[in-house]
Amino acid sequence: MRRSATRRMALQSLAAFVAGSPLLETPLLEAQQDPVRDQSRIKALRELESTFDFEPVAFAKLVRSVYDYTAYGSGGEFTMRRNRQAFEWADLIPAATPASGTVQTATTVLGTEMQYPIFVSPTATQGQLHPDGETAMRKGATAASNTPMIVSNNSTLPFAKVAAGPGSPLWVQLYPKQAMDDNKSYLEPAIAAGARAVVVTVDQQAPVYERALRGRNLTAGGRGGGRGGVVSVAASNPYRLPMYRLWYEWRFFDEIRTFVKVPILAKGILTAEDALLCLDHGVDAIYVSNHGGRSLDYSPSTFEVLPEIVDAVRGRVPVVFDGGIRRGADILKALALGANAVCIGRAVRWGLAAYGAEGVQKVLEILQAELKLAMLQTGRTTLAAVDRKMERVHFQ
Repeated sequence: MRRSATRRMALQSLAAFVAGSPLLETPLLEAQQDPVRDQSRIKALRELESTFDFEPVAFAKLVRSVYDYTAYGSGGEFTMRRNRQAFEWADLIPAATPASGTVQTATTVLGTEMQYPIFVSPTATQGQLHPDGETAMRKGATAASNTPMIVSNNSTLPFAKVAAGPGSPLWVQLYPKQAMDDNKSYLEPAIAAGARAVVVTVDQQAPVYERALRGRNLTAGGRGGGRGGVVSVAASNPYRLPMYRLWYEWRFFDEIRTFVKVPILAKGILTAEDALLCLDHGVDAIYVSNHGGRSLDYSPSTFEVLPEIVDAVRGRVPVVFDGGIRRGADILKALALGANAVCIGRAVRWGLAAYGAEGVQKVLEILQAELKLAMLQTGRTTLAAVDRKMERVHFQ
């Protein structure tokens, strides 16, 4: 009996039962894990199913300080988390009988024709994520149904180089400079090279990034500073804040209008009052943004303030939106509250870092497909049919 196959099989079954006990699961798993190196297998591009899948691949490929520059928000990162969480406070109402047929998602914003109401947000120094930087981002955006791209004022490559050759439509971002000639010398060549609109960012006055401060010794030479680190600009005020953005005034829009002949947007609007001031100063579109949670921490999420801004504008100018979008359903929720288009920032940066232009293309195509599916499930086949009736909001 001791040597019989039946006895051996019984002992093997008992051992398997004990090993599979939940009481032993955690200690066994912890014993098998390398506490320093993650041994998880990196997925191939074809295996990625959502935009969330791209972040761990980007994390694995980037040095820590570069990854953190994309990842962090200001202060304790409450606003960055709230941007994402706010989408959980709105329900899309499915149609009793889902729509069938072709979904129409094409639109036009300030003269720029789009197959989907989606832009690539202006984000800085994409050359840290991929050797081809902004040119790879545009290549991926072009491959994804010619998605328009907003080129950052702090791009790795000059606007003219990003714009060289055929590709998706381009807008250009501007951080205002006090010397008007500095704004003119930057914008005029960009517009000549094909920029169809100017996005003036007004929402990042004096941010502090705690994650960058904690990680300062990970940078070259063991010191903080540079992009994402401790600002090195000398302060001349009792609050010890750099002054290079604290001078912003509304008359800036009046002044650049004298030489900017393409549409102008104000990026960073979070209140109805500021939206109305934008209209008073001839701004052509409102861009609702809190800089992806990288401006003032504990400010509201962009999704929470979107309805009041749309109501204040009353259709007189387009409303563009960003902040926390990761799924096509998020896009539909923003459109239902009145946004004319949305912008994608972190997700396409993950795509660029993970797989270059093909990664950007895949991220955008996932969002486009998810948007169409959500529209079908809510019984909408056109953007004109998307409205607040299809959404139940319970902000907290």
